[in-house]
Amino acid sequence: MSSKSEETRIRILQAAWKLLEANRGDGVRMSDIAKQAEVSRQAVYLHFSNRSDLLTATTLYIDKIKDIDARLAPSRNAENGILRLELFIDAWGRYISEIYPVAKALLAMQDTDEDAAAAWSGRMQALRHGCEAAIKALQKDGHLSSLFSHKEAVDMLWTILSIRNWEHLTQDCEWSLKKYLSKTKLLAHQLFVKQK
Repeated sequence: MSSKSEETRIRILQAAWKLLEANRGDGVRMSDIAKQAEVSRQAVYLHFSNRSDLLTATTLYIDKIKDIDARLAPSRNAENGILRLELFIDAWGRYISEIYPVAKALLAMQDTDEDAAAAWSGRMQALRHGCEAAIKALQKDGHLSSLFSHKEAVDMLWTILSIRNWEHLTQDCEWSLKKYLSKTKLLAHQLFVKQK
């Protein structure tokens, strides 16, 4: 891809990101994104085959700009399962606070917009993979509680870490991020770590 073509692609992704944040999902038609990026609709379609492709690429672009891999590195490199679980919760909880406007837009759109639903589903599957890795590390160390099977523990952790739950606690209940992180880690420890 030429540097000019890459610049255009990035402008389109930035425009989509801006519109998602600013409008809670309203105004994210291909034509709106093209206008925001100051390119033609044809240029948008040259880079992204459809709106679903563009919305998915936008979420991946945000992950890249916010360097999600670096944020998750401490968890991935943790010396034991308990620490991996705690570091994963910490990284994800902090990340939600930064991507919340885009997440809220995609959540609002997903029931009536298949493209938004597809983009959102991809990101939630990535979260599930992280949950699975944390639970697998606990199990490998022999620290996974007998309260849950491996799959049940993954399901439960994935649910606990949902953006809807984060939103309810930090927005509706007005918990600070610090309180959310400490209480979520405490809950995860009590649910998933075998008690001595």
